[in-house]
Amino acid sequence: MNFEQSIVVSAPRQFLFSLTQDYSRRLDWDPFLRSADLIDGATCANVGVRALCVTHTGLSMETEYISFAPPRVAAVKMTSGPWILARFAGSWRFEEISPFETRILFEYHIEARLLRWLLTPIVGWIFARDTCKRLAALKEAVESGRTLRGGPLSGPGDRIETIR
Repeated sequence: MNFEQSIVVSAPRQFLFSLTQDYSRRLDWDPFLRSADLIDGATCANVGVRALCVTHTGLSMETEYISFAPPRVAAVKMTSGPWILARFAGSWRFEEISPFETRILFEYHIEARLLRWLLTPIVGWIFARDTCKRLAALKEAVESGRTLRGGPLSGPGDRIETIR
């Protein structure tokens, strides 16, 4: 099952790409995750780098970057994950609408391990719902200039202007 979610955020494409792919800042805006870490000593995302993310419900997924082309696209595939998933792959695409406005598109492919005909649409619906919430949280965090944890979103060199 494939699905796509998108949102327009009032911020530059490069800023949004950098923010979303920086695992040291991921929890600043992503309410879905309890932890998000690059593994095996990696310090930044790139092709071949693996990441481990754990949701608030305790489900974990390890992914590997298969594409990384700042500031346009980052894509991952699951290397290990929750028992219910046979396959997972996803991409983040960043389309510049104007210098201070970007469309972010999440494209996912999900396949359940068992009873695919029944569980894949259900799991896909859950992922789509959660992805919509994550994108809304990202938009809110960026456009308000605050993180979910209450501190400033932008640091030195990350100054952004928003257009309302």
